[in-house]
Amino acid sequence: MRRILQLAVACLAVQLPAARPNILHIHADDHRADGLAALGAKGLVTPNLDSLVARGMTFTRAYTQGSMIGAVCTPSRTMMLTGRSWQRIPGAKGAKPGAENPSTFLPKVLEAAGYTTWHMGKGGNAFTQGIRAFQTSIIDDGKGAGNPATDRAHACARLADRTIAFLKEHAARKDGSPFYAYLAPPVPHDPRSAEPRFHAMYDAARIKLSPAFMPLHPWDNGEMTVRDERLAPWPRTKEDTQKQTADYYACVTGLDHHVGRIFAALKEAGQWEDTIIVFSGDNGLSLGEHGLFGKQNLYEFGGMHVPLVIAGPGIPHGRTPAFAYLMDLFPTFVSLAGAKSPEGIDGRDLTPVIRGERKAVRETSYLGYRDCMRSVSDGRWKLIRYPLVDRTQLFDLENDPHELSNLAGQTAHAATLNRLTGLLDSEMKVYADPFPLAVSNPAKAEWTPPSKEKLEADDGAGRRKKQGQKNTKKKQ
Repeated sequence: MRRILQLAVACLAVQLPAARPNILHIHADDHRADGLAALGAKGLVTPNLDSLVARGMTFTRAYTQGSMIGAVCTPSRTMMLTGRSWQRIPGAKGAKPGAENPSTFLPKVLEAAGYTTWHMGKGGNAFTQGIRAFQTSIIDDGKGAGNPATDRAHACARLADRTIAFLKEHAARKDGSPFYAYLAPPVPHDPRSAEPRFHAMYDAARIKLSPAFMPLHPWDNGEMTVRDERLAPWPRTKEDTQKQTADYYACVTGLDHHVGRIFAALKEAGQWEDTIIVFSGDNGLSLGEHGLFGKQNLYEFGGMHVPLVIAGPGIPHGRTPAFAYLMDLFPTFVSLAGAKSPEGIDGRDLTPVIRGERKAVRETSYLGYRDCMRSVSDGRWKLIRYPLVDRTQLFDLENDPHELSNLAGQTAHAATLNRLTGLLDSEMKVYADPFPLAVSNPAKAEWTPPSKEKLEADDGAGRRKKQGQKNTKKKQ
């Protein structure tokens, strides 16, 4: 009898709420997959977000699928609010008919299901049409008329203040309607300015660097001088990397502090037990790993791997290695709301994984960046292909999580290399990815950091080219 009761309690623990819950989604900017103390960042102070990990479900293999531009956050947020893959989002060449119809965007779908929709935060490099689809949208990119650093440092405080006011106003209605609140803080994206009290918590000299830290990337990955990569000197130095990491941590801790204020307001309003809280990032970020400092790469501790934690009523505690994309949040939120997803989305509902009904909704993770990088993983093995310079990497993630040992050239792993290459080709076809995995005349892979003068000259040429294109369009 006791065993039967234990099983019954276990079943109840994974029952998602029958009533439509509130959905509070905190979506940070450039937040690494290991960017909380509870997710592996030693020395980082994040007690409030750690509490979500302690009580909720963490997807350890969550990703944004890809980007055709350096501002990875733009297609990432577009995928999330449309449920479509990076080759099919509004504005992409492979976009399907109806992709730009606001009624199919997540806030409109939830509004039609009776939700009050509310957004505050990042507006630049975001999905503008999508955030306009919220009933209320307040833009705060951390840029004001005063001192830019001071203004940005207090962006999380303003976000918390306005969110708390919204929660109080919503609770006062007492009409029983649920809310979908999308909070998009502009941190820890650079410039990394937090309130002084949070910077004071971190001594850069005591920050330990990643085992994957390198002075330079071993070859030209196709995006070596994008804006993000210029934020650190070449070759990368230990001291600069420690300083940048300490500033990054300060911004995350500042965000965590103000998230704690929002959590307290939810409890005070009597909505804590009725709210599913989701924490995620729009993309990851390298902080010296493999000699890189941006999100324009496909390493695990790099650009596409993101944190994803879901906690709240009926959500069991645990960690799952099930693959997930940010676009999967669309049908997941819709399912939690008891609504129906529109036709044409590529995201998959994660609630069967959360309930324990399925181990996964995807067998592989396929990622891409522009025309220069593609990757695929089956969970243990991961392939990264650089077609423009004819380079390939094969990693055993189980035994080499920091991707330090490239096995692509070893005869013993030839069969695995071929299998993963075939898997990548298959996934690219599924998602209508038109770019080849090999080119007829690959460029030289060797790369030397350019001089400051060369970078400035290239920037000037790029600006003149863009201006010429604008002038041509005006004449047309």
